[in-house]
Amino acid sequence: MIRKQVRRLAVLGLLAGGCGTALAQSPAVNAADTAWLLTATALVLFMTLPGLALFYAGLVRGKNALSILIQCFGISAVVTVLWVAVGYGLAFGDGGALQGLIGGLGKAGLRGVLRDSVAGSVPESVFLMFQMTFAIITPALIIGGFAERMRFSAVLWFSGLWLLLVYVPVAHWVWGGGWLARLGVMDFAGGLVVHVNAGVGALVCALVVGRRRGFPHVSMPPHNLPLTAAGAGMLWVGWYGFNAGSALAANGSAGMALLATHLGAAAGALAWMALEWRQYGKPSTLGILTGVVAGLGTITPASGFVSPGGALLIGLVAGSVCFGATQLLKRRFGIDDSLDVSPVHGVGGLIGTLLTGVFAASALGGSGFTLPRGIGGQLAVQALGVAATAAWCALVTWLLLRLIGAMLGGLRVSEEEETEGLDVASHGERGYTD
Repeated sequence: MIRKQVRRLAVLGLLAGGCGTALAQSPAVNAADTAWLLTATALVLFMTLPGLALFYAGLVRGKNALSILIQCFGISAVVTVLWVAVGYGLAFGDGGALQGLIGGLGKAGLRGVLRDSVAGSVPESVFLMFQMTFAIITPALIIGGFAERMRFSAVLWFSGLWLLLVYVPVAHWVWGGGWLARLGVMDFAGGLVVHVNAGVGALVCALVVGRRRGFPHVSMPPHNLPLTAAGAGMLWVGWYGFNAGSALAANGSAGMALLATHLGAAAGALAWMALEWRQYGKPSTLGILTGVVAGLGTITPASGFVSPGGALLIGLVAGSVCFGATQLLKRRFGIDDSLDVSPVHGVGGLIGTLLTGVFAASALGGSGFTLPRGIGGQLAVQALGVAATAAWCALVTWLLLRLIGAMLGGLRVSEEEETEGLDVASHGERGYTD
């Protein structure tokens, strides 16, 4: 078993049986590991609040900027409460006979999580908070697929139910000792759990909710690119906690994941910029920012498994492939994934997960890992993980949207409200004007 998976499953072994003897027999808390995971937890939350919130708010039209901000804050609050209530236990707890599919309710309401409870070498409170920040950012990413047109009540209902029915099961499959973990799938920090999930979810949302009024004939440029640039910078820095924190320790794996993350972001930015420069004659601010995010999302599953050279190559592939996917989705297929979640995060997560099975191999410069099945066998496991995650997410997302739409009498705001802008129509506030 790969060292990352062994470490993560060792942590889960301490969590699965509840707080009794397993936690009493846990090793002592390591101060360095705890300090690093506390820092990483703050960095990952910083990615959502304010990083992603500002990144998305700058990309929409001015009349909808505040609606994006309140959606990010609202989702953060809803996910926090649900994670404490049942999400943590279902993702990382003992599911008994259903352990391959889902965890259990032994940790509902954080029962048994005490000051001295330990998960691996860190306090359990720190481990569950770190995992909570991942659960927060994933549904927050999806709002880019239906930005500027979904009712706020629908956003909250969808995000909460999607967390429990999509994110939590997939997190358990991959990180909670579920069936994909047992097969040996490699996902260091969320290529499947976060990016494929969010990308597929956003694509289904864009298709079900439908296009914004006027798309693609009416120009809808970002209203504030400096705001988007500030958010992108926060995402880049916060991603160090996202990926390097997933080592769950202050060690060499964390250091290599941090280096790989930075290299992937830089290579993705340069690849996207070069392609845009060649095609349009000028490099754009939005282009290089999107390339950064593409590189970051794509290196995520591989970050703790690959060498610096592998990280650079993955970043270059990310910028190139995600650039082409963005052009294809909007220009060829006319799908209004408003903020390019599916071609950037979804496609990036897909190719990153697959390339993990290639560049993690020691023969190709992987960071000391051996692939028991060889490259071909590992690629098959990685592809199965992508297919299972995408299929489950697509099906459940579609069903949730239909259910919520029927329950609320529709997912979208009215035409008049969409024209007026969600800031005023949904929240009675005005932040920017176009």
